[in-house]
Amino acid sequence: MSDSNGAQRDLRREGQGVIATGTFRVSDGSVVRGDNHATARRAGDSDDGGSGSLTPGIRSRMALPTLTTLNFQHLLYFWVVAREGSIASATSVLHLTQPTISSQLKVLERSLGAELFVRRGRSRTLSETGQLVFRYADDMFRTGRELTEALSRGESPAPARLAVGISDSLPKLTTWRILKPALDFAPRLRLTCRIDKTDRLVADLAVHALDVVLSDAPASPMLPVRAFNHLLGECGVTVFATAALAAKYRRRFPKSLDGSPFLLPTQNTVLRRNLDAWFISQELAPNIVAEVEDVAILQVFGQHGLGLFVAPTVVEAQIRRHYGVRVVGRLPDVRESFYAISVDRKLVHPAVIAITDAARRRLFV
Repeated sequence: MSDSNGAQRDLRREGQGVIATGTFRVSDGSVVRGDNHATARRAGDSDDGGSGSLTPGIRSRMALPTLTTLNFQHLLYFWVVAREGSIASATSVLHLTQPTISSQLKVLERSLGAELFVRRGRSRTLSETGQLVFRYADDMFRTGRELTEALSRGESPAPARLAVGISDSLPKLTTWRILKPALDFAPRLRLTCRIDKTDRLVADLAVHALDVVLSDAPASPMLPVRAFNHLLGECGVTVFATAALAAKYRRRFPKSLDGSPFLLPTQNTVLRRNLDAWFISQELAPNIVAEVEDVAILQVFGQHGLGLFVAPTVVEAQIRRHYGVRVVGRLPDVRESFYAISVDRKLVHPAVIAITDAARRRLFV
């Protein structure tokens, strides 16, 4: 039989109902095969798929879904709604009505024992659980689509994946230097990068949403997560400034830093604490023009002459070229350390091994 778009549909019996399956196109132009109609229920079944209403007490005693009981069709609906941003937008993709989608999402939430969306005024956003479920669903359906496309074209296996969490205090050019060996090792590597606070990234690492976390500090032993810190290396820092400022403060360096206009990272970073300790030990008091959490913004401020700033010495040449700044001087006693954090005592992901080997043998030497 065919629908209005001419797509062929198959009917398969599942449990007590009949599921209509078909093909539809999502917003990025890719094609996903899935069920286009809700399950046909027996007379007397409730609108939520037969589960009836659940009180919080009953829901709390529900067993979590297993691989055989998790409804992947409902998970697909959730994935599309999350991608499209609303149930209204998802209706044109799924070819379903809003009430149908809404009811199926409620069934999924009940089966998972958690809310996937929260209200923000008139809109709905993903809850913390919803974000976790979406990341897994996104990986599942993208992988499934790649599989069908690879089989249809007779291609070799899909490219390897590497999901990296990057601490928001990690300098971006240094991050690139650390990650590049992974891309050289596997040219078809599909790299996913997430930037956040280290503690939150380590939490995602614990549920295998990430393969590794890159940070300038080891994971805190206070976290309720078993994580292992693999030291990639350490280096000193270089002080940079525009040509005019560099010419002025290069003389009598580092004593010239006393009273100099300085751009510093915020106080919650390891680098800031190390710099503060060094300034105190040298009895220097720079004039702090700005404290900036985002390292890239801080460096742009420095590029435009707002003040002096520091960056790891291992990326000194890249900083000079990228921002057109000059070296004022070097502070080898102010150390920056870099870590790869994993849930494995011994690293197993080939791309992560390539990262650590290159960092230890070539970058931080």
